[in-house]
Amino acid sequence: MRTLVIIPTYLEAENITVVLAQVRDAVPDAEVLVVDDGSPDGTADLAEGFGAEHGAVSVLRRPGKAGLGSAYRDGFAWGLERGVEVLVEMDADLSHNPGTLPRLLEPIESGEADLSIGSRYVLGGAVPNWPTHRLLLSKWGNRYARLALGLPVNDATAGFRAYRADALRTIDLGEVAAEGYAFQIEMAYAMWRRGHTVVEIPIAFTDRVRGTSKMSGRIVVEAMFLVTWWGIRDRVLRRGR
Repeated sequence: MRTLVIIPTYLEAENITVVLAQVRDAVPDAEVLVVDDGSPDGTADLAEGFGAEHGAVSVLRRPGKAGLGSAYRDGFAWGLERGVEVLVEMDADLSHNPGTLPRLLEPIESGEADLSIGSRYVLGGAVPNWPTHRLLLSKWGNRYARLALGLPVNDATAGFRAYRADALRTIDLGEVAAEGYAFQIEMAYAMWRRGHTVVEIPIAFTDRVRGTSKMSGRIVVEAMFLVTWWGIRDRVLRRGR
């Protein structure tokens, strides 16, 4: 199946060529789209240089930081316009092991799933070396999303995932407004509500070694607010039917 790996970047010059080389090794036939938000450190130039040498890497340059959700929406649109069959999300900082890509893609390629999520919080998943407060925040946030939305996913904030293109087309991406981790929850929720099959594949999530994390308090607040709003909205709609 024609596969596109979408990698959003901002200030990832230290990591981008390493992750691109590892993606090529793991899934040699996949195409890669780097969506760069105007990185002043030359991330986009390095990605283009890698593509010029090795092929199958495109770069979508955006003028400035516009958010993770916006980067993926643009990347999805780019891939769907070009007829790809599978679209993968992954980080550029090597927290998502490219070597896991074949396992992530297997449920999509076999027809078992429409969305395959690399999950930290199913049997076999792990988050080594995270500080306790960050691990608890992540686990609590995912449990809250599961409870508030009735969403049968243990790791809805996970950013390592693969979508079947035909299923993704059933979602109006113009109506998906969330950014940050809320975008990942909103997309998983939208897929599940439309009756698409969602599976979770255990992964080990390793914190970045080089570069700076993009996590912020604003991202956490946005996710909690939106999950609460979606849960209330959908319960009211169900009662009104």
